[in-house]
Amino acid sequence: MPLRVEPVLVTGATGYVGGRLVPKLLEQGFKVRAMARSLAKLKSRPWAKHPLLELCAADAMDREGLARAALGCWAAYYLVHSMNPATKDFVQADRKAAGNMVYAAERAKLDRLIYLGGLVPKDETVSNHLASRAEVGRVLQSGPVPTTVLQAAMIMGSGSASFEIMRYLVDRLPVMTTPRWVQSKVQPICIRNVLNYLAACLESDELVGQTFDICGPDILTYEELFQIYAQEAGLPKRRIIVLPVLTPKLSSYWIHLVTPVHSSLARPLAEGLKNTVVCSESRIRDIVPQDLLDCRRAIRRILEKRNRQIVETCWSDAGALVPPEWTQTGDADFAGGTVIQKAYRMQMEASPEEVWKPVQAIGGETGWYFANFLWRLRGWLDKVFGGTSLARGRRHSEYLQVGDALDFWRVLEVREGSRLLLVSEMKAPGEAVMELRIVDKGNGITELQLIGKFLPKGLLGLCYWYALLPFHIWIYKGMLCSVAKVIGQNISTKPEPFSGV
Repeated sequence: MPLRVEPVLVTGATGYVGGRLVPKLLEQGFKVRAMARSLAKLKSRPWAKHPLLELCAADAMDREGLARAALGCWAAYYLVHSMNPATKDFVQADRKAAGNMVYAAERAKLDRLIYLGGLVPKDETVSNHLASRAEVGRVLQSGPVPTTVLQAAMIMGSGSASFEIMRYLVDRLPVMTTPRWVQSKVQPICIRNVLNYLAACLESDELVGQTFDICGPDILTYEELFQIYAQEAGLPKRRIIVLPVLTPKLSSYWIHLVTPVHSSLARPLAEGLKNTVVCSESRIRDIVPQDLLDCRRAIRRILEKRNRQIVETCWSDAGALVPPEWTQTGDADFAGGTVIQKAYRMQMEASPEEVWKPVQAIGGETGWYFANFLWRLRGWLDKVFGGTSLARGRRHSEYLQVGDALDFWRVLEVREGSRLLLVSEMKAPGEAVMELRIVDKGNGITELQLIGKFLPKGLLGLCYWYALLPFHIWIYKGMLCSVAKVIGQNISTKPEPFSGV
């Protein structure tokens, strides 16, 4: 099939699958229009400046905005879902977004629409998550544009939510107490194989408008999958104790406590684990032949990539990037309150490039350079109260991009060599940002600035800020001095407070 002049629309282009599909299509010579809610996140991706790429900011919940994004395209991938902590009713949200995509596809007169959904077992009571995935497929196929639906079970890939849940559980728990779902059958598929099937939907007319199950070659129980992971990771065999009293709700809280996955995401996933998710047909294998990785090879490949820090996309980096309004306007009254801040700066004998390296590596396994025990304590408290905690870590140990999760922060802005802006996602009575700036003072002197800003919510927020202020001052000074020690350079001036301007 000859390549088209018009672009292919990829919705959810900064999500786990979309962020990997876009570069794959570009490599194959397709023109791509990558769509996400945040243009800043799109621009930070390594493929953002590809000559065949267009960037487009739009929200699937905005009907007309989505229609404008689809105009001029000949095909579209629908890789959007609303299952996240910020969405209370993801079923209704997914239904509305899918209806908007039907409208947009018809307006743009697309040739085809491609949707990656979940494998839904027949003749079983399915979870809300799986039922919603199936409903989205039906909504898309109800429109006039031929829609290909690919139904996948567990996707095995570095950074995928389901794989990360398994990894953390097996890594951290030599003895596991699990519900009966650990005996459920599943037929996982490697992300590489998923991407090959998705790309083939643009080239094969046999796939247009059809529904296919896509799975790997292995049918296993989750217990068997856990043991295979333990073997490949060089861990002792895990002892698994099945407790029938553990409900999906209790399982989700346990997953939230042990892994970085929030309970709001863990619960619908845990509810779906009770179902047998095995392919009922395999027609696509004859149409799109490829080397389907079995689970052992897939896990081995994932672990090798993680050891080399090749994690292109991660579940925690998906979703909307919504900077607090007061950080953009600079007007505290406009934000509805008074922004409190504390800022310290320090000069050292170093180049901006030398200082930037440890700044960009902050968090994750590197830690926060000073009083890490307090950071861990704050993370533990955050986890107890339903927050994200430090367990999310970071996608890469040395490089950051806009939208990355960074422990219990989110990266709002990265200016290479000069600025890192983070917004807090921890549980607190207010909104917080932390900024690190690097200023070249000339003559081999660089100033490192650390600014913390907080918009309190009511009296509790004010009490929270001032109760922690002595710790903030101590930590800020310590972090600045520790960065100088990391790069092995002399301190020209001791940490001092300043206005933050």
